[in-house]
Amino acid sequence: MKRLAIVAALLLAAAAIGGIARPDGPSAATAVDPPQRTVTVSGTGSESSTPTRATLSFGVQTQAATAEAALESNGTAMKKVIAALQDAGAKDVRTETVSLSPVFGDDQKLQGYQAVNTVSATVTYAAAGSTIDDAVKAGANQVYGPTPLAADSDALYDKALAEAVADAREHAKALATAAGATLGAVVSVAESGSAPMPFAEKAAADAGATPVVPGSQETTATVTVTFELG
Repeated sequence: MKRLAIVAALLLAAAAIGGIARPDGPSAATAVDPPQRTVTVSGTGSESSTPTRATLSFGVQTQAATAEAALESNGTAMKKVIAALQDAGAKDVRTETVSLSPVFGDDQKLQGYQAVNTVSATVTYAAAGSTIDDAVKAGANQVYGPTPLAADSDALYDKALAEAVADAREHAKALATAAGATLGAVVSVAESGSAPMPFAEKAAADAGATPVVPGSQETTATVTVTFELG
């Protein structure tokens, strides 16, 4: 009897499995979602600004017969340059590089040693020209810049991003209308990096000073947006 009961249980289990696996059972039909209709476009936004501050770099290059003499002479000259920058009202004066290297002639014989010290400083554009003149008078023989410092650069970029998304939406609407569809929700947004682009602008310079004009900067943002289509 026990053996018959086991055989009956196995037969019932097999029948149940067969019923589940039947091709005409409820699990045979699998729902397939229709493909999503989308449109992908690019948009660009920009914000204009005129920087009021800039970064300038000033270098002192000296040469002497010995390394010690070259470095000592350089240090004396750079102290005068730093003092001149501070007197001119420059901010955030800091050392960028200090280097010392041998100098060889055409015959590959040692001619001496060259020392270079470079500092950077933040200045206003209104004072940039006179600051350059003061630094050169104090002993700077290398000048680099200016590098504009845009005020509220993050806020400007955020505005440019919002404009870029709005521009992409307008393009998408035009495409959707042309295709006889309606524009739906945003599916994805991808941001492309950008940087402020300087544009020349005429401006007055201090009389007798090295002319330095700020110009305007265009902060640009580009995005790629995918929208649903209805």
